[in-house]
Parts: sequence; structure tokens; C-alpha cells
Amino acid sequence: MTLPQFVKIVEVGPRDGLQNEKTPVPTEVKVDLINQLSQTGLSVIETTSFVSPKWVPQLADAEQVLKNIQKAAAVNYPVLTPNLKGYELAVASGAKEVAIFAAASESFSQKNINCSIDESIQRFEPILHLAHRDGIKVRGYLSCVLGCPYEGVIEPQKVATFAQKLLDAGCYEISLGDTIGVGTAGSTRRLLDLVLSKVPVKQTAVHFHDTYGQALANVLVALEMGVATVDSSISGLGGCPYAKGASGNLATEDLLFMLNGLGIETGVDLDKLLAAGTFISQFLQRKSQSKVALALGA
Repeated sequence: MTLPQFVKIVEVGPRDGLQNEKTPVPTEVKVDLINQLSQTGLSVIETTSFVSPKWVPQLADAEQVLKNIQKAAAVNYPVLTPNLKGYELAVASGAKEVAIFAAASESFSQKNINCSIDESIQRFEPILHLAHRDGIKVRGYLSCVLGCPYEGVIEPQKVATFAQKLLDAGCYEISLGDTIGVGTAGSTRRLLDLVLSKVPVKQTAVHFHDTYGQALANVLVALEMGVATVDSSISGLGGCPYAKGASGNLATEDLLFMLNGLGIETGVDLDKLLAAGTFISQFLQRKSQSKVALALGA
């Protein structure tokens, strides 16, 4: 199978990675991390989330972070905006791209954002309307695409249907999230077979957690099927607070090492990436979750 010549890595560590950390991360540390990541060659760094501090206290400084980072001309800095208020604050703070978040599981949607899947998409309509008016790009996240902590296996057809709804609503790209990391190469292929019949491959991204150590295998399947946008997190930061035992996201260092080995261009410098991973791991006072970082003693 022909692999993509270039893969866009979407770095989600500063938002998805840090949001569940119990250790408070000061604004200046977040800013420093993002500035370091901006020098690695990454073209997309998800920066923060404009969500209520009551729900995600770690990201209560979203406005300060977005305003204080040194924005590189070649880098996009999207932010998560779960509601209209968040969107308005994000744009006022300088955001040029936002993301919205839905689930492929009814149970997860109810427990996570207190509404049905269809209701969640309806809630996003005002954001999408304003974003279109404001010239702001909107990315759509769809979680629990390969399994749910409450419902178990999710039918691929259901995922494909809701992915298409997000696309039709105005999202320029749909990121398929294996929130609890139960996906395998086989289930990933079956899922993408259906999703790619409804969503163009150029508008499809994948987002794997490495709970069972399957993330890289799943990415390889996605690459073989033409997907060329992959989410990952520096040092493997992150997890899902609603999923028991769900470890972090796929480490960006590990993803890059595999892509380099496949001869796929990314524009990202591994040494600079390792340095950024060391910085945040040292602050959090724990070892990196990246196998590559551990192997290289970074």
C-alpha cells in the first residue's frame, strides 16, 4: 500500500495532555512548553481550552496562555471551545482556529457533556455559524470511536454517521478519538473502511490512546488507508478522566520515530521534540511516557 509522503502531526499535549494533570502547571510553564514546541517544526499545536475553570481548573488561564505565547508564523494554535461563551473568549484572545468535541457513544455524551449526541451537535451550531462569519476554522473531535467505558464496543457505522454530521455542520477536519485505547489494527481498519466512505480522507485525522500499547499499530493502519493527519501528545501526556486505566495519548516522540523510519516527511526535529518532552516531564517530576525518550535517555 502507498503511504502518505507527508504527515501532519497535531500536537495536543498543552491542552489534552495537561488538562487532567493534578499538579497545577503555572502559566509560564505552559507558555514555555508551547514556545519550545513551536521551534520543533510542528505546524499545529493545540494550545488550551476555553472551558469553565469549575470543570477544568488546570486550564483556567487559557486567555493568558494564548496571549503570551510567541506565535510562530508557520504554526497554527487551535483551542477547544465547548460552548459559545468559550468561542467568544477564544476569538477575543486571538484564536484563529477552534475545536469542538462530540462523542460516538450516547452514554459518554450524557456523562461528559450532559446531552445526547444529536443535542451536542445542535449546541455547536451557533459556534459554527459565528466561526464561518469570522473566518475561523473549526475542527471536530469525535471521541469513543473504538470503544466506550460505559457501552463497550461502538458500532463503526454509528461513528461514520456522526463523523459525517460534524463534517456537514461545517467542521473542516474530523479527528477520530480512541478515548480509552481499546482499538486494534483490525478494529481500526474496519472503522476507517466505513468512515472514509462518508468523510474524505484528506479531512480525516486519528487520535489514539496507548492504553493497551496498540496506538502505533493503529496509526500504521490509518496511514496505509491514506490518513495523513495524526494527533499525539508530547511525552505521552494525557488520559481520559472518565475511563478507568486509560493511559496517555500516543507520545509525539514515538510517532515521529516511526514516521522517520517509514521515510515519511513531517518537518519535525526529533532532538528539539525530545528536549521539550524532557522539560515538561521534569516539571511534573516523572519519567516521560515516550518509549523513544526513555531509550535515548532524554
